[in-house]
Amino acid sequence: MQQDAEVIIIGGGGAGTSAALHLALRGVPTILLERGLVGSQATGSNYGGVRQQGRHPAGLPLAIKSRAIWARLPELTGTDAEFDPCGHLKLARSEAEEQSLLDWNAKAAEFGLRPRMIGRNAIRELHPYFSDTVIAGSLMEEDGSANPRLLAPALARAAKAAGASIREHHAVTAMAHDGALFHVTANGQDFRAPWLLNCAGFWGGEVAARFGEPVPVAPLHPNMLVTEPLPYFLRNSLGVVGGDLYLRQIPRGNVIFGGGHGEGDEAALSVRPTPQASFGAMQRAIAVLPALRDAMVIRSWSGTDGQMPDKFPVIGASHTTPGLLHAFGLCGEGFQTGPGIGAVLSELVMDGRTDVPLDAFDIGRFRVQSVAA
Repeated sequence: MQQDAEVIIIGGGGAGTSAALHLALRGVPTILLERGLVGSQATGSNYGGVRQQGRHPAGLPLAIKSRAIWARLPELTGTDAEFDPCGHLKLARSEAEEQSLLDWNAKAAEFGLRPRMIGRNAIRELHPYFSDTVIAGSLMEEDGSANPRLLAPALARAAKAAGASIREHHAVTAMAHDGALFHVTANGQDFRAPWLLNCAGFWGGEVAARFGEPVPVAPLHPNMLVTEPLPYFLRNSLGVVGGDLYLRQIPRGNVIFGGGHGEGDEAALSVRPTPQASFGAMQRAIAVLPALRDAMVIRSWSGTDGQMPDKFPVIGASHTTPGLLHAFGLCGEGFQTGPGIGAVLSELVMDGRTDVPLDAFDIGRFRVQSVAA
């Protein structure tokens, strides 16, 4: 049976479900195809950081737009996905890292952000649990964390309530464009639409290649762990300059942290953490927070995201196929930006433009590199 819509979305992560919701709210007939369950890949298996801090300046307008949507989640979806603006504190462990924080704070101010630098004396007074390794920090008070398992399902439920068709267990097996419409086959059914949104995470590279736009996307498997419940002491979500450690404590007392990379089999949809990465993350966590030395790790996990060589995602219009919009290869930073990316995609469909600069994320940058090579 053939089903027609105005927009077909491939991928039920944060970006895809957000796009479905924003399009449905504007009355656009939309079908979302997800081969498993919504939120079952990168969106649902990450650390849960909701941060603007530390992002490349090219990505700040998108992060700022998305942060505004995070504040509206209860209005949009009926839940806050346990979003807690607990503040994101980025730590420096050397003078060079401290200077890096100062430089980023100055750049962030140009975008209207107001991170607060915490010097050597103050950080020891405010956070006596840090080791002497920590010499400074930058606090973005409006950043925070959320529950990764709740975001995409909440967006999908709201999208469905607004009129979108959410099709889980619909793996795409064929796709083509006849010059006017996209023809997509999933779960033995045929779907047609003039717009196709490629929100397929790491596998978005396969979708792009089908339409003549191969890109060098690589799998990214963040390595994450969680401890037993401990006495609550850590209000802020933590990161470090260099990104080799991220850490937060939930109200129940468990400390969620990570660093390094796991391994996976993308064809089999199988991922797992590695002992080497896990032990490395434990050592770095203890170096910053000595109180974790005797904590018991009760679980570790990983997920699959896509990573581009320049660490920028692919977001925007196809250069080969009219009506095709890409949003994939989010480089491990898509949990915070997913809601904003969905809004941007809906604007590109309905308005032909968006207020978020996308030049740095254009898929054409890889074609230029290929031609030059």
